[in-house]
Amino acid sequence: MSHPAPYPVRLADEITRQLGQLADHLAQLPPPQAAQVIARVLDPDNGVLGGVTHLVATGSLFAKDQAERGALPAEVWLALGRASNELGDITLDLDEHKDTLKRVGAQPAATAAKPPAPVPLVVRRRR
Repeated sequence: MSHPAPYPVRLADEITRQLGQLADHLAQLPPPQAAQVIARVLDPDNGVLGGVTHLVATGSLFAKDQAERGALPAEVWLALGRASNELGDITLDLDEHKDTLKRVGAQPAATAAKPPAPVPLVVRRRR
C-alpha cells in the first residue's frame, strides 16, 4: 500500500504543474498580455522568480545544516548556495527591465500604425 505524498510535496508538484500551464498560456498571449505576465513573474518581491530565489535560499540553509550534520555532502549545500546567489543576481538584472515590461503591458494591442523597427539581438562589446 503506497502512502500519499505529504502536503509540501503535493504543493511542489502542483506549483510545477501550474508553471507549465502558465508557460503554455504565455506562448499564446498577445504581446501586451505576455509582457504583463512576464513583468509579474519577474517581480523580485512578489513574483515567481523572487519566490523561487527565496525557496532555493531556504533550501541552501537546510542543506548547510544537513551538511554540517554529515547527512548531505557539502557539495549539495555549495551548489544550492551558488544557485541562490546566481538567481539573486539574475533577479536584480531582470528587475532593471520591469518598467519597460509594464509599459509594454499597458499598451493596447493595436496602437502603432506601423510595426516597430527590428533591432539586432546581439550586442557586441568594444574592447
